Amino acid sequence: MPAAMDWMLDVPVPVDFVLGTTTMTVRACTQLVVGSIVRLRQPAGDDLEVRVGGIPVFTGEVVVHGENLALRLGRVLPPSGQELA
Repeated sequence: MPAAMDWMLDVPVPVDFVLGTTTMTVRACTQLVVGSIVRLRQPAGDDLEVRVGGIPVFTGEVVVHGENLALRLGRVLPPSGQELA
């Protein structure tokens, strides 16, 4: 990257760690209370997806680091529509 574009490296972007996804009706969402269980599409033990700016970039697994939860990156995902060789 040209030095003239270094400023872009410090631009904040949203990073999401996606445990799982599901689809619910608005009615079902309004009925959620503390203690509700929402079934996700991903099976237990699946890797989490890391999205940067809404784009899937990595997958990884949750690990315990000291007294905190962390994410160990496991795989870099290819750009959308491409496969890694």
